[in-house]
Amino acid sequence: MVGFKPTDVPATAAVKFVGAGTAACIADLFTFPLDTAKVRLQIQGESKSLPGQPRAAQYRGVFGTISTMVKTEGPKSLYSGLVAGLQRQMSFASVRIGLYDSVKQFYTKGSEHVGIGSRLLAGCTTGAMAVAIAQPTDVVKVRFQAQANVTSASRRYKGTMEAYKTIAREEGMKGLWKGTAPNITRNAIVNCTELVTYDLIKDLLLKSNLMTDTLPCHFTSAFGAGFCTTVIASPVDVVKTRYMNSAPGQYGSAVNCALTMFRKEGPLAFYKGFMPSFLRLGSWNVVMFVTYEQLKRAMMQAQVSWVAPL
Repeated sequence: MVGFKPTDVPATAAVKFVGAGTAACIADLFTFPLDTAKVRLQIQGESKSLPGQPRAAQYRGVFGTISTMVKTEGPKSLYSGLVAGLQRQMSFASVRIGLYDSVKQFYTKGSEHVGIGSRLLAGCTTGAMAVAIAQPTDVVKVRFQAQANVTSASRRYKGTMEAYKTIAREEGMKGLWKGTAPNITRNAIVNCTELVTYDLIKDLLLKSNLMTDTLPCHFTSAFGAGFCTTVIASPVDVVKTRYMNSAPGQYGSAVNCALTMFRKEGPLAFYKGFMPSFLRLGSWNVVMFVTYEQLKRAMMQAQVSWVAPL
């Protein structure tokens, strides 16, 4: 599909909705091991092996983490939580990315001129909507990625559906929406940075005639969006991961979690897992946006070809 030229007919909201969810799932399949490594690095250091002594580092660096997981838990551990991850992307990305243009047009009332304020509002809106719908899938995904699958007996959850049921039974429905506040904050930041940066870079490249609306333009815009998003969103992402993975009562709130991290581990704790975050977000953005752009064009070309004979 790569290389399709833009169609004369703009993509519909339904095409964007389905295309975004599908593209995000494809991107997750490619980048999930990096996401799992990021989660393991982010939660590292939140517990201690002996009173008064910090726990020895189990993972060192992105590829060191992946290598350690493969050696101690097997290659399948890198994709622990993938089912919940795909469920999350299908429901989450469809809303936050697929509806972004529609919500942006709503705020601008159909005007061709789109300011930075309207883009930011649209990003915040679709990001918050997506979290409200997909939060349980994110909780289950993070907990699967965080658990070490050394032996079956030690696993916190053994299956995706069992995880949903266990969390609901032991922690109530609030458990499935645990960390919603930091996740909304994180995804408002991520969505705004990711989509708005992609939007702005792409517009700049096209309006300055540096590139045309093809693969190189999409790649450049997506890579820039991934880097900017990682820098801005990492602190909130670490707190979200820690809080969602925590046992009941471990932290009083997301703010308490952040303060505890700062007090015990220092400010650098908020950038734990930065490199896998960047590798994951950068590569995820490239795969997702390139696939998304091509899927939109492929679906619209297919729709035009179906309607044309009629």
